[in-house]
This record gives sequence, C-alpha cells and structure tokens, in this order.
Amino acid sequence: MFPRVRMRRLRSGEALRDLVAETELRVDDFIYPLFVGHGKGVKTEIPSMPGNYRFSVDTVVEECREVWNLGIRGVLLFGIPARKDEVGAEALSDDGIVQRTIRAIKDSVPELLLIADVCFCEYTSHGHCGVIRDGAVDNDATLALLARQSVSLSKAGVDVVAPSDMMDGRIAAVRAALDEAGFENVAILSYAAKYCSAFYGPFRDAVDSAPQFGDRKSYQMDYRNAREALREVALDVDEGADIVMVKPALSYLDVIRRVRDTANVPVAAYNVSGEYACLRAAADRGWLDGEKAMMEVLYSIKRAGADIIITYHAKDAARLLK
Repeated sequence: MFPRVRMRRLRSGEALRDLVAETELRVDDFIYPLFVGHGKGVKTEIPSMPGNYRFSVDTVVEECREVWNLGIRGVLLFGIPARKDEVGAEALSDDGIVQRTIRAIKDSVPELLLIADVCFCEYTSHGHCGVIRDGAVDNDATLALLARQSVSLSKAGVDVVAPSDMMDGRIAAVRAALDEAGFENVAILSYAAKYCSAFYGPFRDAVDSAPQFGDRKSYQMDYRNAREALREVALDVDEGADIVMVKPALSYLDVIRRVRDTANVPVAAYNVSGEYACLRAAADRGWLDGEKAMMEVLYSIKRAGADIIITYHAKDAARLLK
C-alpha cells in the first residue's frame, strides 16, 4: 500500500490532529475530591498530595466557588470528624461535618453537584469501613449504618451518595432506605469495583484512615482479578446503582474498558491519591513535564471508557482545557 497510504498525513499539523482525534476530554468530565474537617479558616496542604488541602466548612465553600468558576460541575466530599469512635457516629449525625458542609455549599453554590462518600473508615477509631465483630468487619450489621448515613446526607441536600465500603448488598440497602425516606431522586454512584490498592496511601494520610489492625483484603477486591469486577458491577446495577466506578484508574484501565463494554450505566474512574502523588512528585523534581503527563494520564482514562473522572488534577486540567 505504501506510498499511497501514509499514516503521518493526518498527524502533520495541530488543526488536522484535532480534527481527527478519537477521544474528547472535557472539563464536564471531572469530579474534584475535597476533604473537610472542623474549625474555621482552615486550609492546610496535605504533605503527600501537594496542591490539595484539608478545609474547614467556610474555606471549602470558597474553594467550591473557584471550582464552579473553572467549569467543574461536581465535587466529592470526604469528612474528617472531630472524634473517631468504634461505629463512626459522626457519619450518622445530621450535624456531622459533611452534612454541615453540604448545607453550606448549597447555600452558596447551589448549582454545584454534590457527591458524598458513604463509608466509615474516616470516622472509626479502628480505621475499617464498617462494624467490627469478633475481629472482622460484619457485612450485614454495616448495611444498616450505611443506609442511615445515606439518608442523613440526603436530608442535608446531597445530590448523589457514593458508597465506597465494598460490603455485599449495600446498594440495595441504601436504595431501599432512600426510597422509603422520600429521597427517590438521590442518585447512587457505587464504588462497584474497588480494589485493595497501595495507591490509597496519601488519601489515608489526608483523613487518617489507615486500618489499626489487619487490612481490607477481605472486602476490597484482589488486584489479580478482572472478571470478578464484572460480577461486582452487574450486582450493583441490579441492586439499583445509577453510576458504577472502577478504583483506582491507571493500574486498572483494562477493567475500565471491560466495564464500559458490558455495563449499561455511566462509568466513573477514580484517579486516586497515590497516582496523583507519583506524577506530582516526579514533576516537582523535574523528571517529567507535569502538565503533559497529567493530560496524557487523563486522556488514557477517558480513552479506556470512563464517562466520569474523579481526579485531584481536576483544577489544573480545567485551566488547560478552558
């Protein structure tokens, strides 16, 4: 076929490359994670996640105004409680830190989509994602608490709840509780395929959620498995999930593609804290071009099939895409 077929023809200039590009990345694709704790006037940089912060309610409202003005339409909220205990009581309180944050943001930036994490690892003294009985997480006892937390967040005005605990049956339990409480329009973004990953380290620093004993391998997925992710996704969709997520993203691009090819709901991918930290550390040391590497990473996640990208790069990427 050569020289009639020359693949380089369509790469010869920027306008032509843009014209034939197969993958589009938009600011609307991004969800920006935010960490909120108690106090006033707090904006403390997270050492292992430069450029990301722990906020108080007043400062996170200011951050959300900036996020909205950049064109980012949604944030994912994580709470840092005043006190941790065995059951994560603050997560269940209508006056909990995330509940208060939701009300404050809705008063100030009402159009911003608010997604709230539903889990207990940030709130419990033991750092696990549910109720501990006989030294292990009790799946079924945890379901009732996840349902209560979801209803409390919905009372505060959240748009989407995002169960990240990986208990079996939690989507059905949350959906039933929301519907019974009159919140049938609150959507569920399920952490459907959440792997037990080393890439969560900086997040655990941010919210002080490292397990105090054992690990999370008995409920988070084994990174050696991909077909299992499709079972998890199918079960969650059947139970009522409106959106499903693969987490982390970069080591699981193959899983994102498999889920996109089989699921009939929107697919999200979480570009997690450790993935962010690796790239940021290399860029800060001059080992690579941070902006170019960031965009390559985000395009790879979108190209793999993600409709939604949850990423700590959201603000920086939004500035480049605008």
